[in-house]
This record gives sequence, C-alpha cells and structure tokens, in this order.
Amino acid sequence: MSSIADRLLASIDSRRARVGVVGLGYVGLPLAVEFARHGSTTVGIDLDQRKIEAINRGQSYIPDVSSADVRTQVDAGRLSATTDFSVVAELDTINICVPTPLRKTKDPDMSYIVSAVEKIAAHLHPGMLIVLESTTYPGTTEELVQPMLEAGGLKAGVDFFLAFSPERVDPGNPTFNTRNVPKVVGGVGDESTRLAAALYATATPSHATATAPSATVTAGCTASDIVAS
Repeated sequence: MSSIADRLLASIDSRRARVGVVGLGYVGLPLAVEFARHGSTTVGIDLDQRKIEAINRGQSYIPDVSSADVRTQVDAGRLSATTDFSVVAELDTINICVPTPLRKTKDPDMSYIVSAVEKIAAHLHPGMLIVLESTTYPGTTEELVQPMLEAGGLKAGVDFFLAFSPERVDPGNPTFNTRNVPKVVGGVGDESTRLAAALYATATPSHATATAPSATVTAGCTASDIVAS
C-alpha cells in the first residue's frame, strides 16, 4: 500500500480515525452508533435540524436504535451530530447514506447523492476515504461521484480513496441488523477496497466483509434493492 493509505489504515485499525456519516436515517444512524460503540469518534451529518438535536441530546428516532445506545455514545463523547458540512475538513472517513427514493419512472432520485457529494467535495482533503452506501444504479461511484470529487484536483486511489458498499438494512428485522449483516465492498482500486473493508470491520468486527471491484459490487444491486435509504 502507498504511504498515505498505510497511514489511514493504521488510523482506522487503532480507532484514531475520525469517522463521518452523511445521512442519519434508518441506514446512517445505526451505522454511526456502531462506529461509535466500537471506539471510533463519529460525527453524523444531516440537514434535518430535528435529527441533529435529537442525537445530541441522546434520543433515537429510529426503531432499530435505542435511545439508551445513542445516549451512551453521546455521553462518552464518541458520537455527535451537526448540519455543518465544514466538519468534513476534520474527518478521515465518510460514509454517504442519503436516501435515493424512486421516481415515477422507477429510477432512483440521485439529487440527494449529488448534493451530499458537492458539499463533501468542498472540504475534501488528501488521505480521506469516501464510501457511498446509498442504494443506486451501476456505475454511480465511478461515473458520478468520482468525477465530482476529482474536480478539485485530487485523484481517487492516489490522493483520496473511494468505495461503494450497498446498504443492506432491513428496518424492523429483529434478527438481522447493522451489527450482524456482512458487508460487500468494492473500491476504486485495491487500496480503496482494503481501506473500506477495514473501516467496516471496526463497526462489525465479528462478521466478514466481502470485497470486489466497485463496478461488480454495484452491478449486484437489482431493481428490488433500490429503495429509500
């Protein structure tokens, strides 16, 4: 691995990496809580002020996450939330978990992803890992997200790292949840894939993470997978 990737990997493995989660719905909030629960300082970002206020006072609004779990991480100083995307400048990793609701034409509304990536790109810095988790169509990571992030001059797989890992949350399922569902990860280059797998291993350390090229992972999403995140 390159020196920049080595440094990020060491930071992730030691839980020194500052983790960000954009989109604090039924995918993002459970993920943020798991990162925090396993020792990573985690910042949630969402434009809904009501969600931010609820999290910062230790209250959950998601059935799959208890308020006790949120409060424990907030009180420990491992979990906080904000509407301010400038915090991205202080983060080492970001998971994008914004919704992609279906349009009348049955294709996903990409506006939330575009908006989130635009805001992240304004504060992107060398050595970051960005993981798209929102359910979307094949090619989104490399054809939409990558060019937007590279517009400022940094290159994916060289200056920063980029991967896709489709959300696999089944809301309300008492058996399978963020803690115990294995993740599938595909990166733009081998280093991005390894770093993304290492990041998820910090949140679900007892469950395997399968890796593959980004395009292969995205192609695995079927029409039935495309739901609001």
